[in-house]
Amino acid sequence: MIVTRRVYDPPGARDGTRVLVMRLWPRGIRKDRVDLWEKELGPVVPLLRAFRAGTLGWAEYRRRYLAGLARPEAQAAIERVRAAARRGRVTLLCGCPDEARCHRSLLRAHLLD
Repeated sequence: MIVTRRVYDPPGARDGTRVLVMRLWPRGIRKDRVDLWEKELGPVVPLLRAFRAGTLGWAEYRRRYLAGLARPEAQAAIERVRAAARRGRVTLLCGCPDEARCHRSLLRAHLLD
């Protein structure tokens, strides 16, 4: 099972393996709150900046983010997350406040395909 949460929310007893999927480490988060850091599954910085600045819409952000998952580095990280999911529950973590417009929801859907 793969679920998503915000990294700033307190860890839950049912989180399982907590996987941070951000390119940069989030401020104020201790290393012991995350089990794996798969930064290759976070959007590249220019893409994220363009989306946050409003110069790139959600549809184009989504397309570019999903295309980036085809990179060999991202594929290796995807396999590590899938292996963890075969062993038990995995929680994908990101700092975005709106899950509906966050790459963690796109990544979860991609992993479940």
